[in-house]
Amino acid sequence: MVATYEKTALNTGNRLRNRVHYDKDLIHGIIDETPILHVAFNPADPSTEPFPAVLPMLGCIGSFPAGGQTEEEEEATIYLHGYVSARLMKYPSSSEDVVGSPVTISASILDGLVLSLTPFHNSCNYRSAVVFGYASIVTDETEKLWALELLTENIIKGRWEGSRVPPNKTEMTSTSVLKVRIQSASAKVRTGGPSEDRKDLKDGELRERTWTGVVPAWLHWGTPIPAGENRAREVPGYIEDWVRGENEKGEEGAKRAVEKE
Repeated sequence: MVATYEKTALNTGNRLRNRVHYDKDLIHGIIDETPILHVAFNPADPSTEPFPAVLPMLGCIGSFPAGGQTEEEEEATIYLHGYVSARLMKYPSSSEDVVGSPVTISASILDGLVLSLTPFHNSCNYRSAVVFGYASIVTDETEKLWALELLTENIIKGRWEGSRVPPNKTEMTSTSVLKVRIQSASAKVRTGGPSEDRKDLKDGELRERTWTGVVPAWLHWGTPIPAGENRAREVPGYIEDWVRGENEKGEEGAKRAVEKE
């Protein structure tokens, strides 16, 4: 049975509802695959800061293994990290507050440009997710260290053990980790080729002169370039394997998205 988020007024998609999904695995996968998440929050003092804030951040899904819980019982949350004095890190309640501070997190992945007979039907293939939750500062040192390793490994698998760890006291003190408990979420996905008007499809001259189709798109990782201070003679295998694997996965996914599900 597929685990889903409850459909509510908060997360229900109102337009093109056939593209909206509540599948937890799908939503979590989009969050983990998106290099940069966008986190929105309300200002602490609306009288001096009238505009909502949106920050690009690194983050991923995680379930801290609390004692006595099975994997199925562990609560899936989003972990984010940043400098301790950053506005968002000073904004949320501490973990002593059961609820925490409300945030909205969005993630988007572009899989291709969809070109139609008319600009009004041009579109794109994409996967996107919007998550609503409550953020609190992680104060438990064990969970904080676990979350930092999780975030590092989500960027490049193998990097945690492939560098100097554990972090020193200064690094741990200057870095904060946010734990966002997911309350509601949904995803929106578009796949396939262009959708055309029947009238345009009957116009032979238009179809002869107008190319239609999909230009696949994916994030391409380039050849690693050594730093000026680098003394390692070769790029580690885990980095080369990761680059190759991510590029292949991205290309396969973008081309697969052309086939309408």
